[in-house]
Parts: sequence; structure tokens; C-alpha cells
Amino acid sequence: MEDSAPSSAAPDPPLSPPPSTPPHPHPHPPEEEGGCWVLVPASEVEGAHAPKVIHWDDLQQELARLWSLSAALQPAEDRKAHLTARLESALQVRQAFLEQDNELAEMRQRLQERTDRLGDLKTRAKKLSEDVVVRREQLCVKIRTLSGASKALEAARSNLKEANELLSGENGCGRLKDLEQQLRMRQQYMVAQVAQIYPVRPLDEQSSDHKPGFTSNITKTSNVESVLPNSPQNRPLVILGLQLSKLSVKKTGYFSDKTEVQKSSTVLGYAAHAVSLIASYLNVPLRYPLRFGGSRSYVLDPAPSVEPSSITSVGTSVPPSTSMRTTEFPLFLDSQETTRSSYAIFLLNKDIEQLLNYIGAESLGPRHVLANLKQLTTIIQSQGYISDG
Repeated sequence: MEDSAPSSAAPDPPLSPPPSTPPHPHPHPPEEEGGCWVLVPASEVEGAHAPKVIHWDDLQQELARLWSLSAALQPAEDRKAHLTARLESALQVRQAFLEQDNELAEMRQRLQERTDRLGDLKTRAKKLSEDVVVRREQLCVKIRTLSGASKALEAARSNLKEANELLSGENGCGRLKDLEQQLRMRQQYMVAQVAQIYPVRPLDEQSSDHKPGFTSNITKTSNVESVLPNSPQNRPLVILGLQLSKLSVKKTGYFSDKTEVQKSSTVLGYAAHAVSLIASYLNVPLRYPLRFGGSRSYVLDPAPSVEPSSITSVGTSVPPSTSMRTTEFPLFLDSQETTRSSYAIFLLNKDIEQLLNYIGAESLGPRHVLANLKQLTTIIQSQGYISDG
């Protein structure tokens, strides 16, 4: 109780600083080892708004307490620095651990991707294995087929070799060419016989062995159908002294004795017989067959004809039925109508053109029956017909 009295008494007047120390609102504290004092704002100092008043008698005690506190501050700072170092080391370890954990997660992700890829590869490998098995079976079948084909090819080569040996022997190609030459010679001989039976010559070169009765009536050379196209004189051609006249409907209407019509029919009959014989000797089926009957011969045209009963209307899409029907066209003038006869002469000339094309020659024209026939017999009787074969 006695000690509290002096504290309640009026405080002593504050000590004035020594005269050698200049007054300063914030005196600098003494420097410490390894550091310096730091100025701190008054707002950050605890109790700055209500400073503690220390009596002079307690000053030494307070100074001792402050000294002990400052002495204990250094170990705390050291401990703090130690803890800070340990904490930084732990943070570094933690950072390294997190990095390793991230790397491990990435490695696990890559591993999972590789595992999935490996599964896909296994699936594909299994499918490819199945395809290989199927293709191996197909390949075995193809190998067996190829083996059979190779055996057949070997047999064909053997047959070809034997055929070549046969062709190169006595009865080979030489023999075949000899036979072909003999055949052409025989054809040439037979056609020459036909040319002698039915000679086609210019009108002024008739031989004396022809009957004068056949040539005495032939005095006109105009309106003649068959002439020599390449001859500068355009001399008309005759067969057995008879020439083929080109008759019109108007002209045939004024015939009284029909002599010229009969002569033309006879010429066409001769020509048809000669063409038929030559086609049989050359073994050529005529496109328009001939039915020989002397001066009453016919040409057959196997053209398709449309039946009248099968003709439909324009709006109907059903096509009309056609049938192959052979039509006969006369090689003579039996009435005033000459259209069918003219068409028959045209078809006869087409047959001669077919034979010319068979031996590699061209026709002289569609209106030169006797000229084409003479060219046909001339070419066959030439030496080039045998050598070109």
C-alpha cells in the first residue's frame, strides 16, 4: 500500500535532453549488429496513441527488461530464418512433387493412349489374320486353276509345235499353197470355159463364127446400157452378138414385134447363167440368188417385208412384226411396166459386184452389167489371179 503512493503523486517533470544532443521529434535508436533501425509509421506501432509513462525510478528496470527482450529477439530471428529456410525447402520439395505428379499423370495418359492403340492394333491384326486366311484359300484355288491352265497351255504348245512341224513338212504350207494354186488354176480354166460359152466383146470385134441372124438386126449403138467405160470410143458390148438395150416405159409401149425386148431378155439370161456358173466355181454364195430360166430368169431378193395386219397406229408403241419373204424380180420385160425389170438388172449387177469384190476388184458402175462381167472374167483369166493367191 505504501508503494502505490509515490505512483499516485504528481509526476516528475520530464528530463531535458543533454545540451549536446539537438532536439528531434523522432530520436534515432542505437544501431544493432548486422542491421540498422527502420522507421515505422506511428499508426503501425501498438500503443502509439497512448504512450506509456515510465517513472525515473522504474527506468533502469525497464531498460533491463528491454535489454533482455532485445537479447531474446536475435534467437527468434535466427529461428525465424531457420524456419523460413525449412519452409522454402519444403515448398521446393512440394513443387518438385507436384511436377513429378503432373509428369506421372501425363505418362499415365500416354500409357492409356498406347494401350488403346495397342488394342486397336490387335483388333486390326486379328482381322488381317482372318483376311490372310481367306486370301490364302482363294490363292490356293487360283493356284490350282493356274496349274490346270498351265497344263492346258503346255498341251496347246505341244499341239502347236506338232502343227508347225506338219506345216513345215511335205504336207505343210507348201502343200497348201500348191493346192490353192491348183484350185485357182482350175477356177481359171472353168471361168475361161464360161467366157468362151458366153463371150463378152465390143460390137466391132465379133468373130465370124457367130450366126449372122443374131448380128444382122443390131445396127443401132445408141441407148445401149453396157459399154466400155474406159474406152475412148465408148464402144458397146455384146454377148453372143446380142447387146443389152436400156428400154423405158414410153418406148416399150410402141413395140409391135417385141424383138428388141426379147433380145434384151436373152442377154440378161446369158449374163445370169454366166454369173451363176462363176459364183459356183468360186464357191461364193450370191447375196441375191438367181433362178435361171433362159430368157425368163429371175433374181431373188430375200428382203424383210412388213405384214399389213401387223401395222399399228402412230400412238401405239408396239413395233410391227416382220418376216423374211423372198421376192422374185424378172430379168425380162413381160409388160409395159419396167420398174421390176430395172430393179432385177440392178440386183444382177450387185451380184457381179460381189464377185468382183471377192477377187479384190472394184465395180465399174451400177449400169454396166456386161462391162462388169467382162472385167470379172478378164481378171480371173489373168496370170495375176494365180500369183496373187
